Amino acid sequence: MYNSLILSIVTFIYGLAAVFYIGAWIFKKDSVGKAATITTIIAVIGNTIGIGLRWVESYQIGFGRAPLTNLYESLVFFALCIAVVYLYIEYRYKNRTIGAFATPIAFLAMAYASLSPDISDRIQPLIPALKSNWLIAHVITCFLGYAGFAVAFGTSLMYLFKKRDAEEKSPLLSRLPALSVIDDLTHRMVMFGFLFLTIGIITGAVWANSAWGSYWSWDPKETWSLITWFIYATLLHARLMRGWHGNRIAYISVVGFMAVLFTYFGVNLLPGLHSYGQ
Repeated sequence: MYNSLILSIVTFIYGLAAVFYIGAWIFKKDSVGKAATITTIIAVIGNTIGIGLRWVESYQIGFGRAPLTNLYESLVFFALCIAVVYLYIEYRYKNRTIGAFATPIAFLAMAYASLSPDISDRIQPLIPALKSNWLIAHVITCFLGYAGFAVAFGTSLMYLFKKRDAEEKSPLLSRLPALSVIDDLTHRMVMFGFLFLTIGIITGAVWANSAWGSYWSWDPKETWSLITWFIYATLLHARLMRGWHGNRIAYISVVGFMAVLFTYFGVNLLPGLHSYGQ
């Protein structure tokens, strides 16, 4: 039970971090930006502890599984991945305004997991077919990929806002990184996400063969994962072979993340073998 309480508190810490990042961007206060970074680090630590306690509790009640197998647990892990990827980006690029676009996504994931009455935080056993060592590899790689795409979505919005304001030169948007930096970061995050999504699809296929005797069954989540993969493959191909950049890449990135969200949430409304919608 403590894990649920900790993760609920972490939800509000992520929200506070998002407020700090937005405040630092709007008011250009370095002290507020430092507070945002510290708050995000605290949220990541709390998020990790919550997942760890949930894992321990799973063993204590006899289920003995990784806490990554239902919608609640996947959202909690998704938020953690986004925050960790973002903190690396902040460290690498030394720019906190990106946090105003990235940390709200982590907060929304946690808020949806913790506050939605339709999502249960109860620890439930896995069905026998899904008890496999491939589960952890599959889920971790997929959600690292999703986290990369989430950050790319945030930077794509940054690019589109700043590009549209190129002539008016709003003081607020002028504080965002240069267009070339945002464009490069979007490309790097898409490559990161694409790599891990590819590994996730492969490990998922191996897991499916172990569980159901077939590498690919055209389950709705499998099908939409492939569609998402092709959207981002198109983005990378257009960038590499046709030299696309800027608005075109940003728009494809936004469309790609919409596909990620549908793969994650939308297909749960359809009958299938994956458990997140059950």
